[in-house]
Amino acid sequence: MENLMFRDGILKGKRILVTGGGTGLGEVMSEAYAQLGATVYICGRRKSVLEETAKALSDKTKSSVKAIACDIRVAEAVDDMIAQIWADGGALTGLVNNAAGNFISRTKDLSPRGFNAIADIVFRGSFYVTLSCGKRWIDGGNKASVISILTTWIWNGGPFTVPSAMSKAGLNIMTKSLATEWGPYGIRLNAIAPGPFPTKGAWERLNPSASGGGEARAQVGGMARNGEMYELANLASFLMADGCDYLTGQTIAIDGGMHLAAGGNFARLAALGDAEWDAIRGQIRSANEKDKAKRAV
Repeated sequence: MENLMFRDGILKGKRILVTGGGTGLGEVMSEAYAQLGATVYICGRRKSVLEETAKALSDKTKSSVKAIACDIRVAEAVDDMIAQIWADGGALTGLVNNAAGNFISRTKDLSPRGFNAIADIVFRGSFYVTLSCGKRWIDGGNKASVISILTTWIWNGGPFTVPSAMSKAGLNIMTKSLATEWGPYGIRLNAIAPGPFPTKGAWERLNPSASGGGEARAQVGGMARNGEMYELANLASFLMADGCDYLTGQTIAIDGGMHLAAGGNFARLAALGDAEWDAIRGQIRSANEKDKAKRAV
């Protein structure tokens, strides 16, 4: 990855788990960590995708990137995965709670199943992974850094993305709460709230063409542009590196000031009618079916 601002090897000796690390922003951060010398573990539900990403990143960076298939919605599966990682080379030094799910929908159209599809991954799953690691860090006297990937909606609400906004807000409070509770053990917790960093998975569910938004929606307010992947990677690397040990309990927005200028959420979708929402649901359903097919491989 070009434009990384840190010297080679700055993360040498670090052992970092990135949930949802096989694609999207998780893959971007995993590549940066590996390029800077860390041993990286990536997890997700799609084993074939994970293994393909791990091999590609290992070959490219010459660092060890290892894939572990795990459904973080299942607490027992999470604990098995963390035990496997500890047995593979010792304690992790870092965790990135990146795994997520999201889609735009009128809240009145949501089913309990649709709500849980998001909350079980983002809210419960991230807590399960954090807790499983935290117990081991405390018992072993290990220092560590945790990063949770949030959104700016935690501050001003997430119309039409309520399950995600609620779940991310919960992780924001987890970050602040555990920064205080686990600070005496040398465990730091911070969060990143990215603005629009276009990835295929997110854009298919959050910016389908029927919404009439496209790229224009992502470029409203503030610096009026989308984020560059290396910019996110630099911030994520900084929070994992030695030298900022006094920084904890913070959520850092990286959105070019978009949420300050224009809200940074989906409030504008209130103008859509029933036919447009029907079209959006169809596009999201198609994207979900493609993902299910990949998980079956």
